Amino acid sequence: MNWTLAIPEIVLTIGGLIILLFGALQKKENSFFPSAIFSTAIFIAAGFLTLTNANGLAYYGLFVNDEFSRYMKLLVLIAGLLTIILSLDFNKKNKTTYFEFIALIIFSTVGAMVMVSSNNLMSLYLGLELSSLSLYILCAIDRNNPLSAESGIKYFILGSVASAILLYGISMLYGAAGSMEYNNVHKAIAAANYNNIGFVVGLVFVLIGICFKISAVPFHMWTPDVYQGAPTPVTTFLSTSPKFAAFALFLRLMSGPFGTLSYQWQFLIEVISLLSIIIGSIGAISQLNIKRMMAYSSVAHMGYAMVGLAAGNSNGVLGTIIYLTTYLFMNVGTFAVITSMTRKGKVVENINDLAGLGKSDPGIAVAMAIFMFSMAGVPPLAGFFGKFMVFWAAIQMHLYVLATVGIVASVLSAFFYLRIVKIIFMDKSHGQLDHRSLSISFMSFGMSALTVIFIIFMGPMMHVGRIAAKSLFN
Repeated sequence: MNWTLAIPEIVLTIGGLIILLFGALQKKENSFFPSAIFSTAIFIAAGFLTLTNANGLAYYGLFVNDEFSRYMKLLVLIAGLLTIILSLDFNKKNKTTYFEFIALIIFSTVGAMVMVSSNNLMSLYLGLELSSLSLYILCAIDRNNPLSAESGIKYFILGSVASAILLYGISMLYGAAGSMEYNNVHKAIAAANYNNIGFVVGLVFVLIGICFKISAVPFHMWTPDVYQGAPTPVTTFLSTSPKFAAFALFLRLMSGPFGTLSYQWQFLIEVISLLSIIIGSIGAISQLNIKRMMAYSSVAHMGYAMVGLAAGNSNGVLGTIIYLTTYLFMNVGTFAVITSMTRKGKVVENINDLAGLGKSDPGIAVAMAIFMFSMAGVPPLAGFFGKFMVFWAAIQMHLYVLATVGIVASVLSAFFYLRIVKIIFMDKSHGQLDHRSLSISFMSFGMSALTVIFIIFMGPMMHVGRIAAKSLFN
């Protein structure tokens, strides 16, 4: 069993259950902030346990711990912790102090961590469903907003279809390989010598299910509506933690069980990556709602991250995990600024509502400009290094078309990022935004500082990332 390898997940689960019990026993809805403080301690404890945990297999091969899973789990935990900090101001302003919010964030994080450490197709599915079911509820948790309920329903229906497709792919692989363990599937594929159509069909269906989770084209149709309708902290979490876990699945599956089928899936990944970059960039240009713009931006960024996956080697994996790391900082920071967009207590989400922010609140305006420049890939900010790493990995593997189109699309995408900077500093204000809270200031300035000084930590980050990537292939 070796259950101690899953001690971070166990600690988080117990913490979530305690929060549920504590909130249920309260006679009035005043348990949100104590729950938030307690969950912060739980996340920090889980992060420490993740760092100090040993490598190995647990639960009879269902669960694996290695340097790669440790790195990706830390990204997932950081995303969950930052979401809870970001939710403090939002829930207070909107009077949606539901303790269930905190518990659902924790349970979704547990599911994401199980996905990262899955070593079996069944543990993969269980982790994915635990994460997804929590997210369906989180998207619809704002009972005062009809758009929130709509986003929850849309995400639930489309997510259920994607889960069914994924499960069908798993059944095909099990039927062809006679096992759900990754290593046994890999051996069965190698022994079949490409003659078993069940492996190829199973691979395609599993790939479709995971592409839905990361909002890759053409499985991105849910993203704009769900991002717009869900509460902003939920959108922040939705754009980070589950995507990191899904990418960890992608990388582990393609380098392990499906490594032998690389000639079958590499071109498909290239096409999906190119479509995501192009359609995400074009779709963002016409958006007036900033959360919808960020949804299409997320589609494009997942396409960039898939460039490293298409490379199919340890350098490509290194590029992808560095890209996801930089994306975490600049994406959470951007949503922190979006969370602060309220006027007279009412949430405003139009891009033009940022007009005049450079004069009324220079600090938050500069932070937003840093995030936009970083997402556009302007050096020496963090986003530049993420894009450089994935494009360099693609060039090394002679994927010149993918790298060229990606670079050109990156230049074109600068239009809608720089448009926001222009609106902030040059357009006439439509009315001053409300004063930001301490938590928003902490998130905005903290993430902008990390985005700027990422170059200082680039060396150590590369070293840790390279160890994580090599452990995946070993």
